[in-house]
Amino acid sequence: MNRVALIGVAFLLTACGGDKSQNVVTKDSAEAAVTQPVSVQSVEWPLHGNDWGEQRHSPLTQINLNTVKDLGLHWSFDMKNKRGVEATPLMVDGTLYVTASWSVVHALDAKTGVEKWSYDPKVDRAFLAKGCCDAVNRGVAYANGKVIVGAYDGRLIALNAEDGSVAWDVQTTDRSQPYTITGAPRIAGGKVIIGNGGAELGVRGYVTAYDIDSGAQAWRFYTVPGNPADGFENELMEQAAATWTGEWWEWGGGGTVWDSMVYDPELDLFYIGVGNGSPWNQAVRSPEGGDNLFLTSIVALRPATGEYVWHYQTTPGETWDFTATQHMLLADLEIDGKTRKVLMQAPKNGFFYVLDRETGELISAENYTEVNWATHVDPATGRPVETKDARVFDGKRPSLPSNAGGHNWPAMSYHPGTGLVYIPTMVFPVAFLAPANDRDRLPKQGKWNVGFDRIANAPPEIPEQDLAAALDKEFSGQLLAWDPVKQESRWKGEIGRPNVGGILSTAGDLVFQPDGHGILRAFNAATGEELWSHDTQTGAMAPAISYAIDGEQYIAIAVGFGGGLVAEAGGVAHAWKIPNLSRVLVYKLGGKHTLPPVTITEQTLPEPAAVTANADELEHGRVVYHRHCSYCHGDGLRTGGATKDLRWSPLASVPAAWQSVVIDGVMSGAGMVSFKDYVSANDAEAIRQYVLKEANRLYKAQQ
Repeated sequence: MNRVALIGVAFLLTACGGDKSQNVVTKDSAEAAVTQPVSVQSVEWPLHGNDWGEQRHSPLTQINLNTVKDLGLHWSFDMKNKRGVEATPLMVDGTLYVTASWSVVHALDAKTGVEKWSYDPKVDRAFLAKGCCDAVNRGVAYANGKVIVGAYDGRLIALNAEDGSVAWDVQTTDRSQPYTITGAPRIAGGKVIIGNGGAELGVRGYVTAYDIDSGAQAWRFYTVPGNPADGFENELMEQAAATWTGEWWEWGGGGTVWDSMVYDPELDLFYIGVGNGSPWNQAVRSPEGGDNLFLTSIVALRPATGEYVWHYQTTPGETWDFTATQHMLLADLEIDGKTRKVLMQAPKNGFFYVLDRETGELISAENYTEVNWATHVDPATGRPVETKDARVFDGKRPSLPSNAGGHNWPAMSYHPGTGLVYIPTMVFPVAFLAPANDRDRLPKQGKWNVGFDRIANAPPEIPEQDLAAALDKEFSGQLLAWDPVKQESRWKGEIGRPNVGGILSTAGDLVFQPDGHGILRAFNAATGEELWSHDTQTGAMAPAISYAIDGEQYIAIAVGFGGGLVAEAGGVAHAWKIPNLSRVLVYKLGGKHTLPPVTITEQTLPEPAAVTANADELEHGRVVYHRHCSYCHGDGLRTGGATKDLRWSPLASVPAAWQSVVIDGVMSGAGMVSFKDYVSANDAEAIRQYVLKEANRLYKAQQ
């Protein structure tokens, strides 16, 4: 095993028999940690990334290269939700805590799967329209006998771990604005810290810290400056404002911290990954340029006070939705003969970064996937060197990576034995189109706020089978084993669907990853050879975890299909037909549990009503649909199934019913709110006619 300090294995191996209430790792305890793999021991998964460094690596070895062939399903639990599942479970004191969509928390016996309690925060379903990418939740935090969840409607809720009763409940956002929470809270220095999402819909980002015991707000750190006329919260925001131009605050600014955060208890630094601008397009957000701090930055804060320490910006003046919210992990690496305390990240922009986590200094950066917007990252300045046409948005030249990223939210893992980082990568080309109409170049013209003409994302109007085949060649995903010291790949997995799931590595020299085909797979961590697989019956995106109870090692994963990607062209490309079955699946050696069979019934589209609009009206409907509707209902009306394919909607054949939904909002309780502030009745009718056109094309193709 390489001598690499595993931050938090100290916690993993000592907390099992000690006091779990504080979840504190000191410098002395970290240095005294037992870092060798363990084979038979009760080992928990108490933090989002398992250890404080969020390496998502298990020290357990009972399930290994030789025994994984005997791995079988031990129990399953049906969460009965129909939207996306992105949660990392926690296992503490023999209880598995896992979240379903709509921020519902389940507490399960980790050995048997028997439910101990569940908690539903009863989020108003109309909040679905205030979010970007489905009503997902990435998990809970645990501290001081409390299970803490961020609810989709912006609340932070502490539950008593024993019975699920509410200890405290605080609103972290302005509910009148389109803020949501999908990320997992983090614990640091006696505080619980949470960010939020909503940059695509026009908000200003921040993170907030709360007292674990009382829920009282301790501090708030804004990631972008607000309106100068209102005064700045502090000198730092005034300095950041100097890197912006125009009236960015009218757009919101963005910079939401919607996912990755990580705490180093030894350095007492809390790192946040900051998201994209609002809107994406810098030319309308900050028309005279500028770095636009702290967008797409990794920022180090003091967890006790929220004091700024340092930052590193991955994409200055970002304009492609290149968030730096992707998984960050901490490790000690030997680089050039010296042990360096590093932070590693593979953000959307396609470069793998190794930073000194004490100072923010760039150690190295190389592209881990295909990149055409920059040639390299200048090691002297730490800035990417953009290509001459990187900001030419003519709707013809695909950007690589695109707003989907070379790597998105599914977590990567670091294996201290192999010294490799395992990254779920994507190739997802999108051609951006500069705005020509006020609906895209002025703020608050729709629920989404990106500053590009969305029509460039509409797939070509060709037969369904030809479309899937054509896009299948463009959109893909791949598991990558990356050497962070040499900054090169060691091995690459097979090319498959783009929604590659999150990663778990283990000291048994295994790497586990779910995929969009409905399969959980185990690979040899050193070579990439596939050694084991299991049919999960549904798409899975979240990473697995591993724990041990009474000498038996378990692999647990929350599966379910949804999220933002399935409404994009990736959903079109692969024509998913597997159902969304939101479940927890737990495996062990010799497991004999079986899942009930799933029958997929092929349906034929009933004959839709005739199209009565002319060509100009149909084109208008196509344009308005892609500006306002495609984010949820899919580019070209094709979705991965998590949201309704409107070609199959009977409402499209009933003009009055269609108007009652789009304009009057009669289905707001199901998340489909009124769009009367953004589209007229004539616009709504044009959208309906476009839907009928596409429905009739599909109907004829099925005859």
